[in-house]
Amino acid sequence: MADALDFLKEELADLDRQGLLLHPRTLEGEQRARTRFDGRDVINLASNNYLGLAAHPRLKQAAAEAALEFGAGTGAVRTIAGSMTMHRELERRFAEFKHAEDALMFQSGFTANSGTVAALLTKDDLIVSDELNHASIIDGARLSRAQIKVFPHKDAEAAGRLLAESTERRRLVITDGVFSMDGDIAPLPDLVEVAERHGAIMMIDDAHASGVLGKNGRGTVDHFGMNGRVDIQVGTLSKAIGVLGGFIAGSSHLIDWLVNRGRPYLFSTSAPPAVVAACMAALDVLEDEPERLERLWSNTRSFKEGLHELGFDTGTSETPITPVITGAEAATQTFSRRLFEEGVFTPAIVFPTVPRGKARVRTIVTADHTDEDLKESLDTFERVGRELGLI
Repeated sequence: MADALDFLKEELADLDRQGLLLHPRTLEGEQRARTRFDGRDVINLASNNYLGLAAHPRLKQAAAEAALEFGAGTGAVRTIAGSMTMHRELERRFAEFKHAEDALMFQSGFTANSGTVAALLTKDDLIVSDELNHASIIDGARLSRAQIKVFPHKDAEAAGRLLAESTERRRLVITDGVFSMDGDIAPLPDLVEVAERHGAIMMIDDAHASGVLGKNGRGTVDHFGMNGRVDIQVGTLSKAIGVLGGFIAGSSHLIDWLVNRGRPYLFSTSAPPAVVAACMAALDVLEDEPERLERLWSNTRSFKEGLHELGFDTGTSETPITPVITGAEAATQTFSRRLFEEGVFTPAIVFPTVPRGKARVRTIVTADHTDEDLKESLDTFERVGRELGLI
């Protein structure tokens, strides 16, 4: 009997021929600066664990105690029987952290983005979106059925022109805070000014900025001193926070609306107690251990300088996300594989995640990397880069 999905075999073979086939590696220990993937001990430059909180003792202890006291899961969506006191306490604390009236926890940063955009707008509305915004923003925009107009990357004047030309009843300007593939920062003050001038909603996805930019990691809005002027702040609990989930921070009536119309919130079981407790412990660590953020940025500056001295192209990065841009997909896959074989794990990022011809390995140093880790990584980049003719 023929397999109706046989066509996928040829599609996969074609991806392989183009150097686009993904082979995710398997973590065999804790998410740390040095850990074990696929049976090999490596320096880990691949994770979003910016502050090293994923394996922090206080988070692990909080998770374990919550699971023992409250169970492994909640058994329901929030609007039926799955809303716990600890969910509301985490939301209250995140609202305070983001200088917002209220906050709402989602199952992931992806669903926070896509669910919020889709809940706010209709086919009669307009979305003005940066061309390099995250896939979750793009998907939410499509689900909303609003008209979508894309402005060139970080071009606030172009965003303003699109708003000036629009006749839709509601307009939303949306941008990443830190762009996940290039590591550059959105021109938030300029975008806020444009949104305010045209009476548009301003929304920012701060997934890669929460825990990284601003005082104690409060994000892009705090980094630019724009508290109170951004209508919707989106974030994730799975990167610098080190756990799992997403959130929306904003006005109380925004949160009330999402409770009633945010489809991921309405139709997915709520986060388990261990996750919620660990997130609250992470917020404690952000306040109690500011030296982690200082170390993150010290490591970032040191590693970037080392890559530049070696002659690698790191693009427009301004943050711990530091791409090493090589261009060709197949060559980038080889570069990533050889680095791994030499003890440094940094994944190849290829089309469709980035445009064709813009393939790169994406590095992220964390607060937990030591000076020895960074030196060994740079030595490996130099050795493998010369071997492959990249420098």
